[in-house]
Amino acid sequence: MRWTIKPQPDREKISQLAASLGVDSIIATLLIQRNIETFEEAKRFFRPSLDHLHDPFLMRDMDKAVRRIEQAVKNEENILVYGDYDVDGTTSVALMSSYLQSFYPHVATYIPDRYEEGYGVSFQGIDYASDNGVTLIIALDCGIKAIDKIRYAGEKNIDFIVCDHHRPGETLPDAIAVLDPKREDCEYPYDELCGCGVGFKLIQALASRRGQNTADLIPYLDLVATAIAADIVPITGENRVLAHFGLKQINSRPRAGIKAIIHTLNKQQLNISDVVFIVAPRINAAGRMKHGLHAVNLLTETDFDTAVKFAEEIEIFNTDRRLLDKQITEEALQQITDRMEQEKFTTVVYDKDWHKGVIGIVASRLTETYYRPTLVFTRTGNKLAASARSIKGFDVYNALEHCADCIEQFGGHKYAAGLTLLPEQYEEFKQKFETVVSSTIDKKLLVPEIVVDAELELQAITPKFYRILKQFAPFGPGNMAPVFMSSRLRDTGYGKGVGEDEKHLKVTVTQHSSPAFGGIGFNLGNKKEIISNQKPFRAVYCIEENHWNGNVDLQLRLQDIKE
Repeated sequence: MRWTIKPQPDREKISQLAASLGVDSIIATLLIQRNIETFEEAKRFFRPSLDHLHDPFLMRDMDKAVRRIEQAVKNEENILVYGDYDVDGTTSVALMSSYLQSFYPHVATYIPDRYEEGYGVSFQGIDYASDNGVTLIIALDCGIKAIDKIRYAGEKNIDFIVCDHHRPGETLPDAIAVLDPKREDCEYPYDELCGCGVGFKLIQALASRRGQNTADLIPYLDLVATAIAADIVPITGENRVLAHFGLKQINSRPRAGIKAIIHTLNKQQLNISDVVFIVAPRINAAGRMKHGLHAVNLLTETDFDTAVKFAEEIEIFNTDRRLLDKQITEEALQQITDRMEQEKFTTVVYDKDWHKGVIGIVASRLTETYYRPTLVFTRTGNKLAASARSIKGFDVYNALEHCADCIEQFGGHKYAAGLTLLPEQYEEFKQKFETVVSSTIDKKLLVPEIVVDAELELQAITPKFYRILKQFAPFGPGNMAPVFMSSRLRDTGYGKGVGEDEKHLKVTVTQHSSPAFGGIGFNLGNKKEIISNQKPFRAVYCIEENHWNGNVDLQLRLQDIKE
């Protein structure tokens, strides 16, 4: 791991902000690093308000979308709410359909089958709409590149409203409205919304025309926060406000489906990380292992006992997903070792029998292991499908664009994408992808980086200091949990490896004459020698609460240690 300390702000700026807020210089430093430099900006950061949300009508085509939905309601048209099968897609469909159904009955939902239809808008889905007398489809978390599909819908007299957040291609689909803050001609002030976030802006606009205000929409924010967490979008600006109030909803009055997922957990309060690792995988498991409509049914169910039955069913899907994930990851790692793939700048593996529903998770695992831009392929029908994952600082979507001549279809983001190609294109694509990455990547990116916010003396870690740190949450891209570095640490002599094969490291450390702090370093058990015999060492870590036997202590969650 390479440790990179963030540039430290101007000392005068730090002292001015610290004085105006009544905080110490470390807190002021952390704020300035997040572009918060005044009392008013800090107030806005620490006290998110629904008033901070932007006017939805600032988004291009929003007025057209609202008019078309109002026309459909007036004319009693059948509306189909269409979304992808991942967390962002299924929460979006649950959000839009449940809001529309609160005042209009002729609303149905559709999630494409991952295996029969693949990602995004499908001809099969449009045929379903046509067969059922649908005249308006609202597509969420997909559709921005569905040029031919939306043209086909038009031939069947079906209008489209697209709510997407993926990068558009050169041509926009011929829809009634295309809501996407990443459109170059869209001047909406915040372009990092997830698909469910764009859907929320649409219901916010609809609500304003029906005499409702944003506070009336708070019950929908548990879905938006779940999508923000799962889609790994920046938790800055508008996303931070939505995540803040969405988490409050999850922890106080969650909808029956989310309550059913979390009711067996022994946790008082869920944070964004809990949503990412507990709630989101279960919602995702439905689309991965069976069908995304199971997730929509869970998230729109209003009876808690029924929701518990749905959640139990999804828990089985999630258990199956974990077993497959483990098996395929082991097979992929073996493939890499056998072919010496770890010597390359990319990791590209393929097996015709791998389950399409878990190749994205496997790609993430391989990226963690070898820290290279990674693609995991499997066979689906007469084509090969892959999930791509990248490393920090490298845009895998751009790399795929450079390989477009040997890809059938692709889409996604900077760090995660999906694609399909023909079997005969595989070897050519694999070679070209390696060539593109090896010639464009900054080689230092191939070593995992820990970005350190500031150097800290252990004696500065007090209950008051931590209370303020907690208010920096919710954490995520753009507002990560602060990472500190401390030098000249010594273990008190009780440090040891813990867990299976002692792969984790448990320590109790002091610095000079500071109080002792417990620490845990996951997957750092192989560094036990560094702390032995009370040798001095350096550490990078986050600060967290450790709940044990009814006691709550502050501890260091070690990310790395060095001599």
